[in-house]
Amino acid sequence: MEKLTYQPPKPSRIMKLFWKAAGGDSYILSQATYSDQIKYFCLGGIVVATAIMAGLSGGYAFYTIFKPSHDEVMNAYIQTTGNNISSFIEPTDIQTAIIAIFFGVIWGLIIYNIDRFIVTSTGKGDGTEAITWGELKSALPRIIMGCIIAISISKPLEIRILKGEIDTQLQIKQETLKAEQEKQIELKYATRLQQLNDKKNNYQDEITKSEEKYSLAESEFQAELKEGPENSSSNYGPDAKKKEALMLDRKRDRDRTRELMEPKIASVEIEIGNLDSEIIDAKENIKKSVSGLDGLAERITIAEHHYPAVSWFLTFLFLAIELTPIFFKLMLIKSPYDYMSDNYKQLELAENGIYIEEDYYEEKEGIQRELVRYLAAEKHIEEEREFHDAQLRVTKYAIAKFEEREKKKIDDNLEDYIS
Repeated sequence: MEKLTYQPPKPSRIMKLFWKAAGGDSYILSQATYSDQIKYFCLGGIVVATAIMAGLSGGYAFYTIFKPSHDEVMNAYIQTTGNNISSFIEPTDIQTAIIAIFFGVIWGLIIYNIDRFIVTSTGKGDGTEAITWGELKSALPRIIMGCIIAISISKPLEIRILKGEIDTQLQIKQETLKAEQEKQIELKYATRLQQLNDKKNNYQDEITKSEEKYSLAESEFQAELKEGPENSSSNYGPDAKKKEALMLDRKRDRDRTRELMEPKIASVEIEIGNLDSEIIDAKENIKKSVSGLDGLAERITIAEHHYPAVSWFLTFLFLAIELTPIFFKLMLIKSPYDYMSDNYKQLELAENGIYIEEDYYEEKEGIQRELVRYLAAEKHIEEEREFHDAQLRVTKYAIAKFEEREKKKIDDNLEDYIS
């Protein structure tokens, strides 16, 4: 009767790559059952998918950090094209995109290696589906690392998904902050500006008063001339002469006041202009500083504050993706792959002369410890010890014989030895 043997399907190259990502031994898995092959294929798929998402997330985060500010790009657009702002669409900065892709790939590889280490170092637990407190406690450092990785991946993707909403909230926040700081600038310069305007108005009032006095004297003089018959010179009498003299005196006063006050007014206007320039420069600096409020941290803060449901959902989603391999390995039941792997390990230990005796002794804390014997090393140590002991015995024997010979020489000829 022909013996029936189980022949697992031949794995593809992709499956072998995913096995490596999960830390599985492709040689043993090729001989294991199909269910074992699929388990480690899925584990590797999760690790690779997480690395890809980490690369995309990291790349977008680096692009957001290093890209030119929105105002810089918009101003360059207006200066170059002269088009209206309403038709402006922020383009992708190619240089920044290349840098972001480079760092994104590096970040993805880093996360891939960390995840691969976490998955391979988790072990198989106690070989049952139940996750005991001891297993959970031993896996806690890996769980914490997984949580940190999941959060770092979810945040950049979160701000990309909510980009439109975040841009709107960011613009509102920038405009509000800009208005508040501009108000503070205006209050800061208001006193100085008011003092200069008051000084200018005082000088202008002096000119106005002299103008009014001159206008009044001229009106009185003209009225005096008009009191008599039309085209008559008899009205130019003593009163008219006095009023004319007063008018000319007031005119001289007006001209002197103008000569004195107009340079002062011009000087004050220059000071006001300089102060206005300072205010404009201060407001421009505010605009630049506010436009810089467009970083990764600010966007994450807006997303968490205004859209907490979406933020928590994405965080929990990546936590589930990142922590699934850890809990999955703790829940795995021992399968043919595990026994075959243990068998190959024991064979390797035996071929290298390593012997392990489980639960050999108990420590003071009550923990059972294993005895590890390195037979090849022990054999070499024993050979070296025996050789050393033999050399020591031979040396002692030679010294004893040398002593006997010297004693005989002394006994045979004591006088020659002493001399």
